[in-house]
Amino acid sequence: MTRQRALVYIHIAAVLFGLTGVFGELIQASAALITLGRAVFAVVALLGFSRLQRKPLFTSLTPAQLFMLIVAGCLLAGHWVTFFISVKVGGIAVATLGFASFPAFITLFEGLLFREKVRLAEWLVLGLVTLGLILVTPSFDLADQGTVGLAWGILSGLSFALLALSNRRSTVGLDAMQVACGQNIVVVLAMLPFAASQLPQLAGIDLFWIVLLGVFCTGLSHYLFVSSLTKLNARTAGLVIALEPVYAIAFAWVLFSQQPSLRMIAGAVLIVTAIVWSGLRKTAH
Repeated sequence: MTRQRALVYIHIAAVLFGLTGVFGELIQASAALITLGRAVFAVVALLGFSRLQRKPLFTSLTPAQLFMLIVAGCLLAGHWVTFFISVKVGGIAVATLGFASFPAFITLFEGLLFREKVRLAEWLVLGLVTLGLILVTPSFDLADQGTVGLAWGILSGLSFALLALSNRRSTVGLDAMQVACGQNIVVVLAMLPFAASQLPQLAGIDLFWIVLLGVFCTGLSHYLFVSSLTKLNARTAGLVIALEPVYAIAFAWVLFSQQPSLRMIAGAVLIVTAIVWSGLRKTAH
């Protein structure tokens, strides 16, 4: 692995992350069924990548590690379900920008749950995200589908922030690929009661899209992300991954003619700026 290859890997991972909303738009199935299928094929892909690396994914877990993996897996399931609902209700760009609010929630929760002092710069990050979301909001009327979609996207960002904080404990002593595989197995088990009855109605083309979503946008993207960190520091990786909303908006514009307004673009700039700034500060700290 060279630094140049690592940079290629991390950019491909960012593009694949950005494509998630595209598959959510393409697949004509419920958010629960998409989440179930995504997790199933992600597990298959991660098992394949672990064999390529000759790295065992299943090791003995302490009760505390198992508990935290279950909690994190349930949060991941909630994050994906709310994100795909947001895509179907409000569109790809709105959903992705709503989800991108997660740094603001992390800042709040770190102060509330971990009693960490919230510094002025972190309040500025929170302010940038809030202002960005105000600009992105189509209208302040819950009868507007775009506004409802944004609300679901923000809920997706909230659940992702809780997932990120729970990973502080669930990842201790575990390889990142092990954590990803374990959490996806929990997602499968959590979603089966809600989505199993819908499997017979799943169209062949939708199954094809779900396979691509699970293998490429989940399994492969995670493998590329983790692999790139062997040569890149977290700051560089974070800067590239912060481009995910940009890729998502571009895909929505080109593939589905979901053209963003100038106000939405301004909001996106503020939110992406907040993500980059937050990532830089965390890495430096």
